[in-house]
Amino acid sequence: MQIWQLQEAKAHLSEVIQKALNEGPQAVSLQGRPVAVVLSRTEYDRLTHPKPNFVTFLRESPLHAVELELNRDTSLTRETAL
Repeated sequence: MQIWQLQEAKAHLSEVIQKALNEGPQAVSLQGRPVAVVLSRTEYDRLTHPKPNFVTFLRESPLHAVELELNRDTSLTRETAL
């Protein structure tokens, strides 16, 4: 991530935006401290889009309609090797 001084970022705003689109987030510093980040709208939407809860995620899965045949041992006890 490239760091721009505030005055430099203001003077080259279109370049900062182009780099945010093509190269990723661009940091802006004020008095030597990073205080802001310029990022593309696509990246912003990806970061702020609400994540579905687990049940919704499973229901929207392409594997949602897959039927599994699971056979469980229904006996009360089973032998194990020690």
